[in-house]
Amino acid sequence: MDFEQYSPQNIQNKDLSISFLKNHLKEFGDWQLEQFQARKHINELVTMRAAYIDELLSRLWDFVGLNESFDLSLIAVGGYGRGELHPKSDIDLLILSDHGFSKESEEKISQLIMLLWDLKLDVGNSVRTLQDCLEQGKADITVATSMIEARLIRGNETTFGKLQDIISQDDFWPSAQFFTVKKEEQFDRHRNCRGDGYNLEPDIKNGCGGLRDIQTIAWVSKRHFDAHSLLELTSYGYITQGEYHEISDCQSQLWSIRFALHTVTNRPDNRLLFDFQSEVAKLLGYTGQRNEAVEQMMKMFYQTIRRVKELNEMLLQYFDEAILGNVATEFHIIDEHFQIRGNKIELISSGHFQENPESILQLFVHIANDPRIKGIYSSTLRELREARRCLTHWLQNIPECRIIFMEIIQHPRGMGLPFTLMYEYGVLAAYIPQWSRIVGQMQFDLFHAYTVDAHTHKLAKFIYNYPKSKQDHPLAHDIYEDLAKPHLLFLATIFHDIAKGQQGDHSTLGAVDALAFCELHGLTRHESKVVAWLVEHHLTMSVTAQRRDISDPNVIIAFAKIVRDEKHLNLLYCLTVADICATNEDTWNSWKASLLRDLYYKTLTMLRRGLENPPDIRDRIRDRQMKALANLAELGITPEMVKPLWKRFKLNYFFRYTFEQISWHTQHLLAHKDDSKPLILISTKNARGGSEIFVYHKDMPILFSSVVTEIDNKKLSVHDAKILSSRDNYSLSTFTVLEEDGEHIDDNKIQRLREAILDSLLKPDVINSNLIRLERVKRPFKFEPKITFLPTRRKRTQIEVVAFDAPGILANIGTVFVDHGLMLDTAKISTIGERAEDLFIVSTADGDSLTKEQEESLQASLMYELSPST
Repeated sequence: MDFEQYSPQNIQNKDLSISFLKNHLKEFGDWQLEQFQARKHINELVTMRAAYIDELLSRLWDFVGLNESFDLSLIAVGGYGRGELHPKSDIDLLILSDHGFSKESEEKISQLIMLLWDLKLDVGNSVRTLQDCLEQGKADITVATSMIEARLIRGNETTFGKLQDIISQDDFWPSAQFFTVKKEEQFDRHRNCRGDGYNLEPDIKNGCGGLRDIQTIAWVSKRHFDAHSLLELTSYGYITQGEYHEISDCQSQLWSIRFALHTVTNRPDNRLLFDFQSEVAKLLGYTGQRNEAVEQMMKMFYQTIRRVKELNEMLLQYFDEAILGNVATEFHIIDEHFQIRGNKIELISSGHFQENPESILQLFVHIANDPRIKGIYSSTLRELREARRCLTHWLQNIPECRIIFMEIIQHPRGMGLPFTLMYEYGVLAAYIPQWSRIVGQMQFDLFHAYTVDAHTHKLAKFIYNYPKSKQDHPLAHDIYEDLAKPHLLFLATIFHDIAKGQQGDHSTLGAVDALAFCELHGLTRHESKVVAWLVEHHLTMSVTAQRRDISDPNVIIAFAKIVRDEKHLNLLYCLTVADICATNEDTWNSWKASLLRDLYYKTLTMLRRGLENPPDIRDRIRDRQMKALANLAELGITPEMVKPLWKRFKLNYFFRYTFEQISWHTQHLLAHKDDSKPLILISTKNARGGSEIFVYHKDMPILFSSVVTEIDNKKLSVHDAKILSSRDNYSLSTFTVLEEDGEHIDDNKIQRLREAILDSLLKPDVINSNLIRLERVKRPFKFEPKITFLPTRRKRTQIEVVAFDAPGILANIGTVFVDHGLMLDTAKISTIGERAEDLFIVSTADGDSLTKEQEESLQASLMYELSPST
């Protein structure tokens, strides 16, 4: 069965009804899908659909009698004008008249458009005269671009010819102006799509390296050279036959994904969202366990857009010279092989890269040495691409390359533009075998917004910019400025995630790779071990700060034992801050900054005092009490007034709260006269960057779940909780919260939140939980929860809960604790992408840790409550 079987030319006039044509369209779509699954070449399918619509429109044009309006032309424009249509692509039409439209013609045109709408076709139509086309085309580059691709479907050829004459006029978007605007369009488009295109839910059409970048080359070629295909560019010497076939291959790869995406979503989608990636991969024929099919598809996609990006940049440079005349006339000789041409570096000796592979790296040393260099000249980029593909072994296997590579890493500007260009042009992948494996490597979580290689590049750039970021990251700035060997930090950066996608723990595996790499490159044994240690422990500081109780000296001692000395602590802090900031644009906030800063200073104090001299807790408590009393004295509150209140508090209250918090609580508790009613305090001045909610009330099992439910209802996120009790069974608890954007509580919410919490505590039997719809982006990421019991020295049990972050999860966990008769002491709340990774410290009603049997029972209840199926 072939296309002729479905040709609309075969439809009888008597069958040109809406119901018949809808069924005919569906049958044709089903047949195309069968052809797609049978691996029919995508180019044929895309052009075949355009041909089908051509014939259908021709039949309907005649059917409504528009063939009798002899001066009218039915013209395909835009993507349809190129003869390309995907299953749900817009059908852009121009109905053109030489002078104007009669009332009869207007009625027939309306009838045609209504027919197309009834058939549920996505039609973008415009009805214009030639004069309209001239005026609107000159005023709007989008209209002009669509008309440049105009193609006659049916009607008056003379009228269509006049349109082409208008478009070809010198003053209708002169080539130089057209090129300039199209470059600006591309820049804006990339910026709106996060710039580099390597985010985990990419736009296959508008993102960097996407289909629009190929179309931009085609538009400029058609406007300047009157080239009707990219193949014609080969005759002008702007593109080689190999590069033409590469662009065509990339377009076919992207077309296949787009065809499958339209099929899966049943709409003209260009965003490859998590929701659809699995089905799209399956439709494309990828197979494997768990995420393997998606991983294979996405690697193909990222590698494809990287090739498009290179070709697009190279060709636009050539066009810049040919069209705008921007030919650099200023040259500066660097050595016998390289020169600076304008503000770009150029290879003088053709073929030098292939004959001397070490010169590939020498190119980037020159870029580091001379800040005047802003990029690589187009002909040199072509030479680099060809040489890279001719390599028969890894560049790191060449001793001269290893020397030059370390020169770049240690150069003051080496990790700036040179490192970025090495990454973008595939030199890192040609140098480090392990790096080649992470190019386009997906990360199946919502904590990371980018592929592994893109994230690592962003992390390196973040560290490189520490000297300029004193205002945003003052501690990291100061530490970095004093580092004796920052290149160790950059080497750790390169390897910190390099083992992702491999079987086993990526930190451990990466440390092994890092150690071997450093020793191969001549670092001392000590330096190599420092880099490997950083790779192995690059998550340790983040986990300790966000998921452990850093007010507990034992936690600080355990972390300090891992760190061992101030040098390792400094390096790890700089790496951790940059790692969090480089994951996505929304991860870093003042709360995380304060946690890491607190952990850093507490560990630094511990290291300087000596691990054999832990702090005296009673001395610390006395110090806090004295400072709190001094604060209260300024308010006219005497020690005699405070003493009866403080006698009701356990020692852990004074240990867990700062003197500022103690004085704040005390001031309001002394003024609180009715202990039968809760006292709710909300402060936006927490030193750790969050808003504090302090709750004083009679102990009640559901206090935690009641409070977090109201916090959740106000679309706030809990980051920390201290659930303390007084000697006479009153709660002295604090919840640290932030808005969804990481900011303090909005002032307008404070009073409403206070009243809601007060109401929930006074009416504990009333459930006031609003059903919050799960964010779209989290829906595909459900997974089985993990419950881990951690050792502790106190009569407490630590429970680490890793679960899918659905609305109400904290309230559900709190309810489970109540059902098991447990007392909640502390909660450390951390949301990482789609995962909630929380630490809870609990005890029995008698103040003991859980028995093995109690742990097993609690684990079963939590698993049942948190599993996706429930």
